[in-house]
Amino acid sequence: MSENDLIATRFEAERARLRGVAYRLLGSLSEADDAVQEAWLRLQRTDADAIENLGGWLTTVVARVALDMLRSRTARRELPLDGDDAAGTPASASDPEQEALLADSVGLALLVVLETLSPAERLAFVLHDMFGVPFDEIAPIVQRSPAAARQLASRARRRVRGADELGPAGTTDLPRGREVVEAFLAASREGDFDALLALLDPDVVLRTDRALLPLGVPAEVRGAAAVAKAHLAAARGARAARAALVDGLPGVVVAPSGRLLLVIRFELSGDGRIAAIDATADRARLARTELALLD
Repeated sequence: MSENDLIATRFEAERARLRGVAYRLLGSLSEADDAVQEAWLRLQRTDADAIENLGGWLTTVVARVALDMLRSRTARRELPLDGDDAAGTPASASDPEQEALLADSVGLALLVVLETLSPAERLAFVLHDMFGVPFDEIAPIVQRSPAAARQLASRARRRVRGADELGPAGTTDLPRGREVVEAFLAASREGDFDALLALLDPDVVLRTDRALLPLGVPAEVRGAAAVAKAHLAAARGARAARAALVDGLPGVVVAPSGRLLLVIRFELSGDGRIAAIDATADRARLARTELALLD
C-alpha cells in the first residue's frame, strides 16, 4: 500500500466521527461534509508522518473550519436578506431523508437550541460535552485560555438546560410540563380529540400568528372543545415537533431537519392542565425566543 493510500485509509477510519462532530457544530449535513472535505484537503498538504495524533489533529481542523463557517453565518444574519430560511441556515444539498434521520438521531430540539448559542459557545459545548475533548485542546481553537473555554462550555450548558431562563429556584414544574407536552404531541399526531381535550383547561385560550392562519380563521380561540378542534385542524407539522423549554415555559418547537419554523408555548393551570397556548412563526419573535431542552 502506497503512503497516499495509507493516509486515505486512516482518514476514512475517522470520517464518520468527524462528520458527527461537524454536523453537531453546524446543523447542516452539506456544510458538515464540506468541513470534513476541507480537513482531507489540508491533510493532503501536510506531512502526515509528523502528526502524532491524527484523530485529534483532524478534529481540530474540522472544528476550526466549522467555527469559521459559524462566524460567517452569524455575520450574514445581520443582513435582512429575503432568501434566508427561518433558522438562518442554508438549505442542505444532501439527501433530505438522510439529513432528517441524522437530525432525529442527534435530537431536533437540541439542534435548535444549539443554534441559539454563539459560535464559540457552541464549539466549546459540542467538543467537550458531546465528544470529550479537553479544554486545553479547545482553547487554541477559540483563541481563549483553557479557563475561558471552560466558561464558554459552562455558559452554553446552562442555556441548553434552561438554567438561565428558569433562574436558580426553578419556577416551572419541568417533569409535569414535559409530561403534558409529550401527551399533547401524541394526541396531535394521532388526531385524538378526547385525549387532547383531557389536557386542556376548560377556559384555555389559543393564540396563533395571523400569518399561520387561513383567511377568516380567528387568531384567538377560547374554550377546550374549540381549541382542541382548531389545533387538530392545523396540526400538520406535529411529526416534526419536539418538546422544548420556550421562554422558560413548557413548549414545542417545529423544526424539520433541525431548522426552526414554529414555536408553541404553554401556560399550565394549578392542576397541571394547559391554560394558554401561544403559537408563533414570526421570524422576529423567533429570534427573540429563549429555547432550551425540556429535560
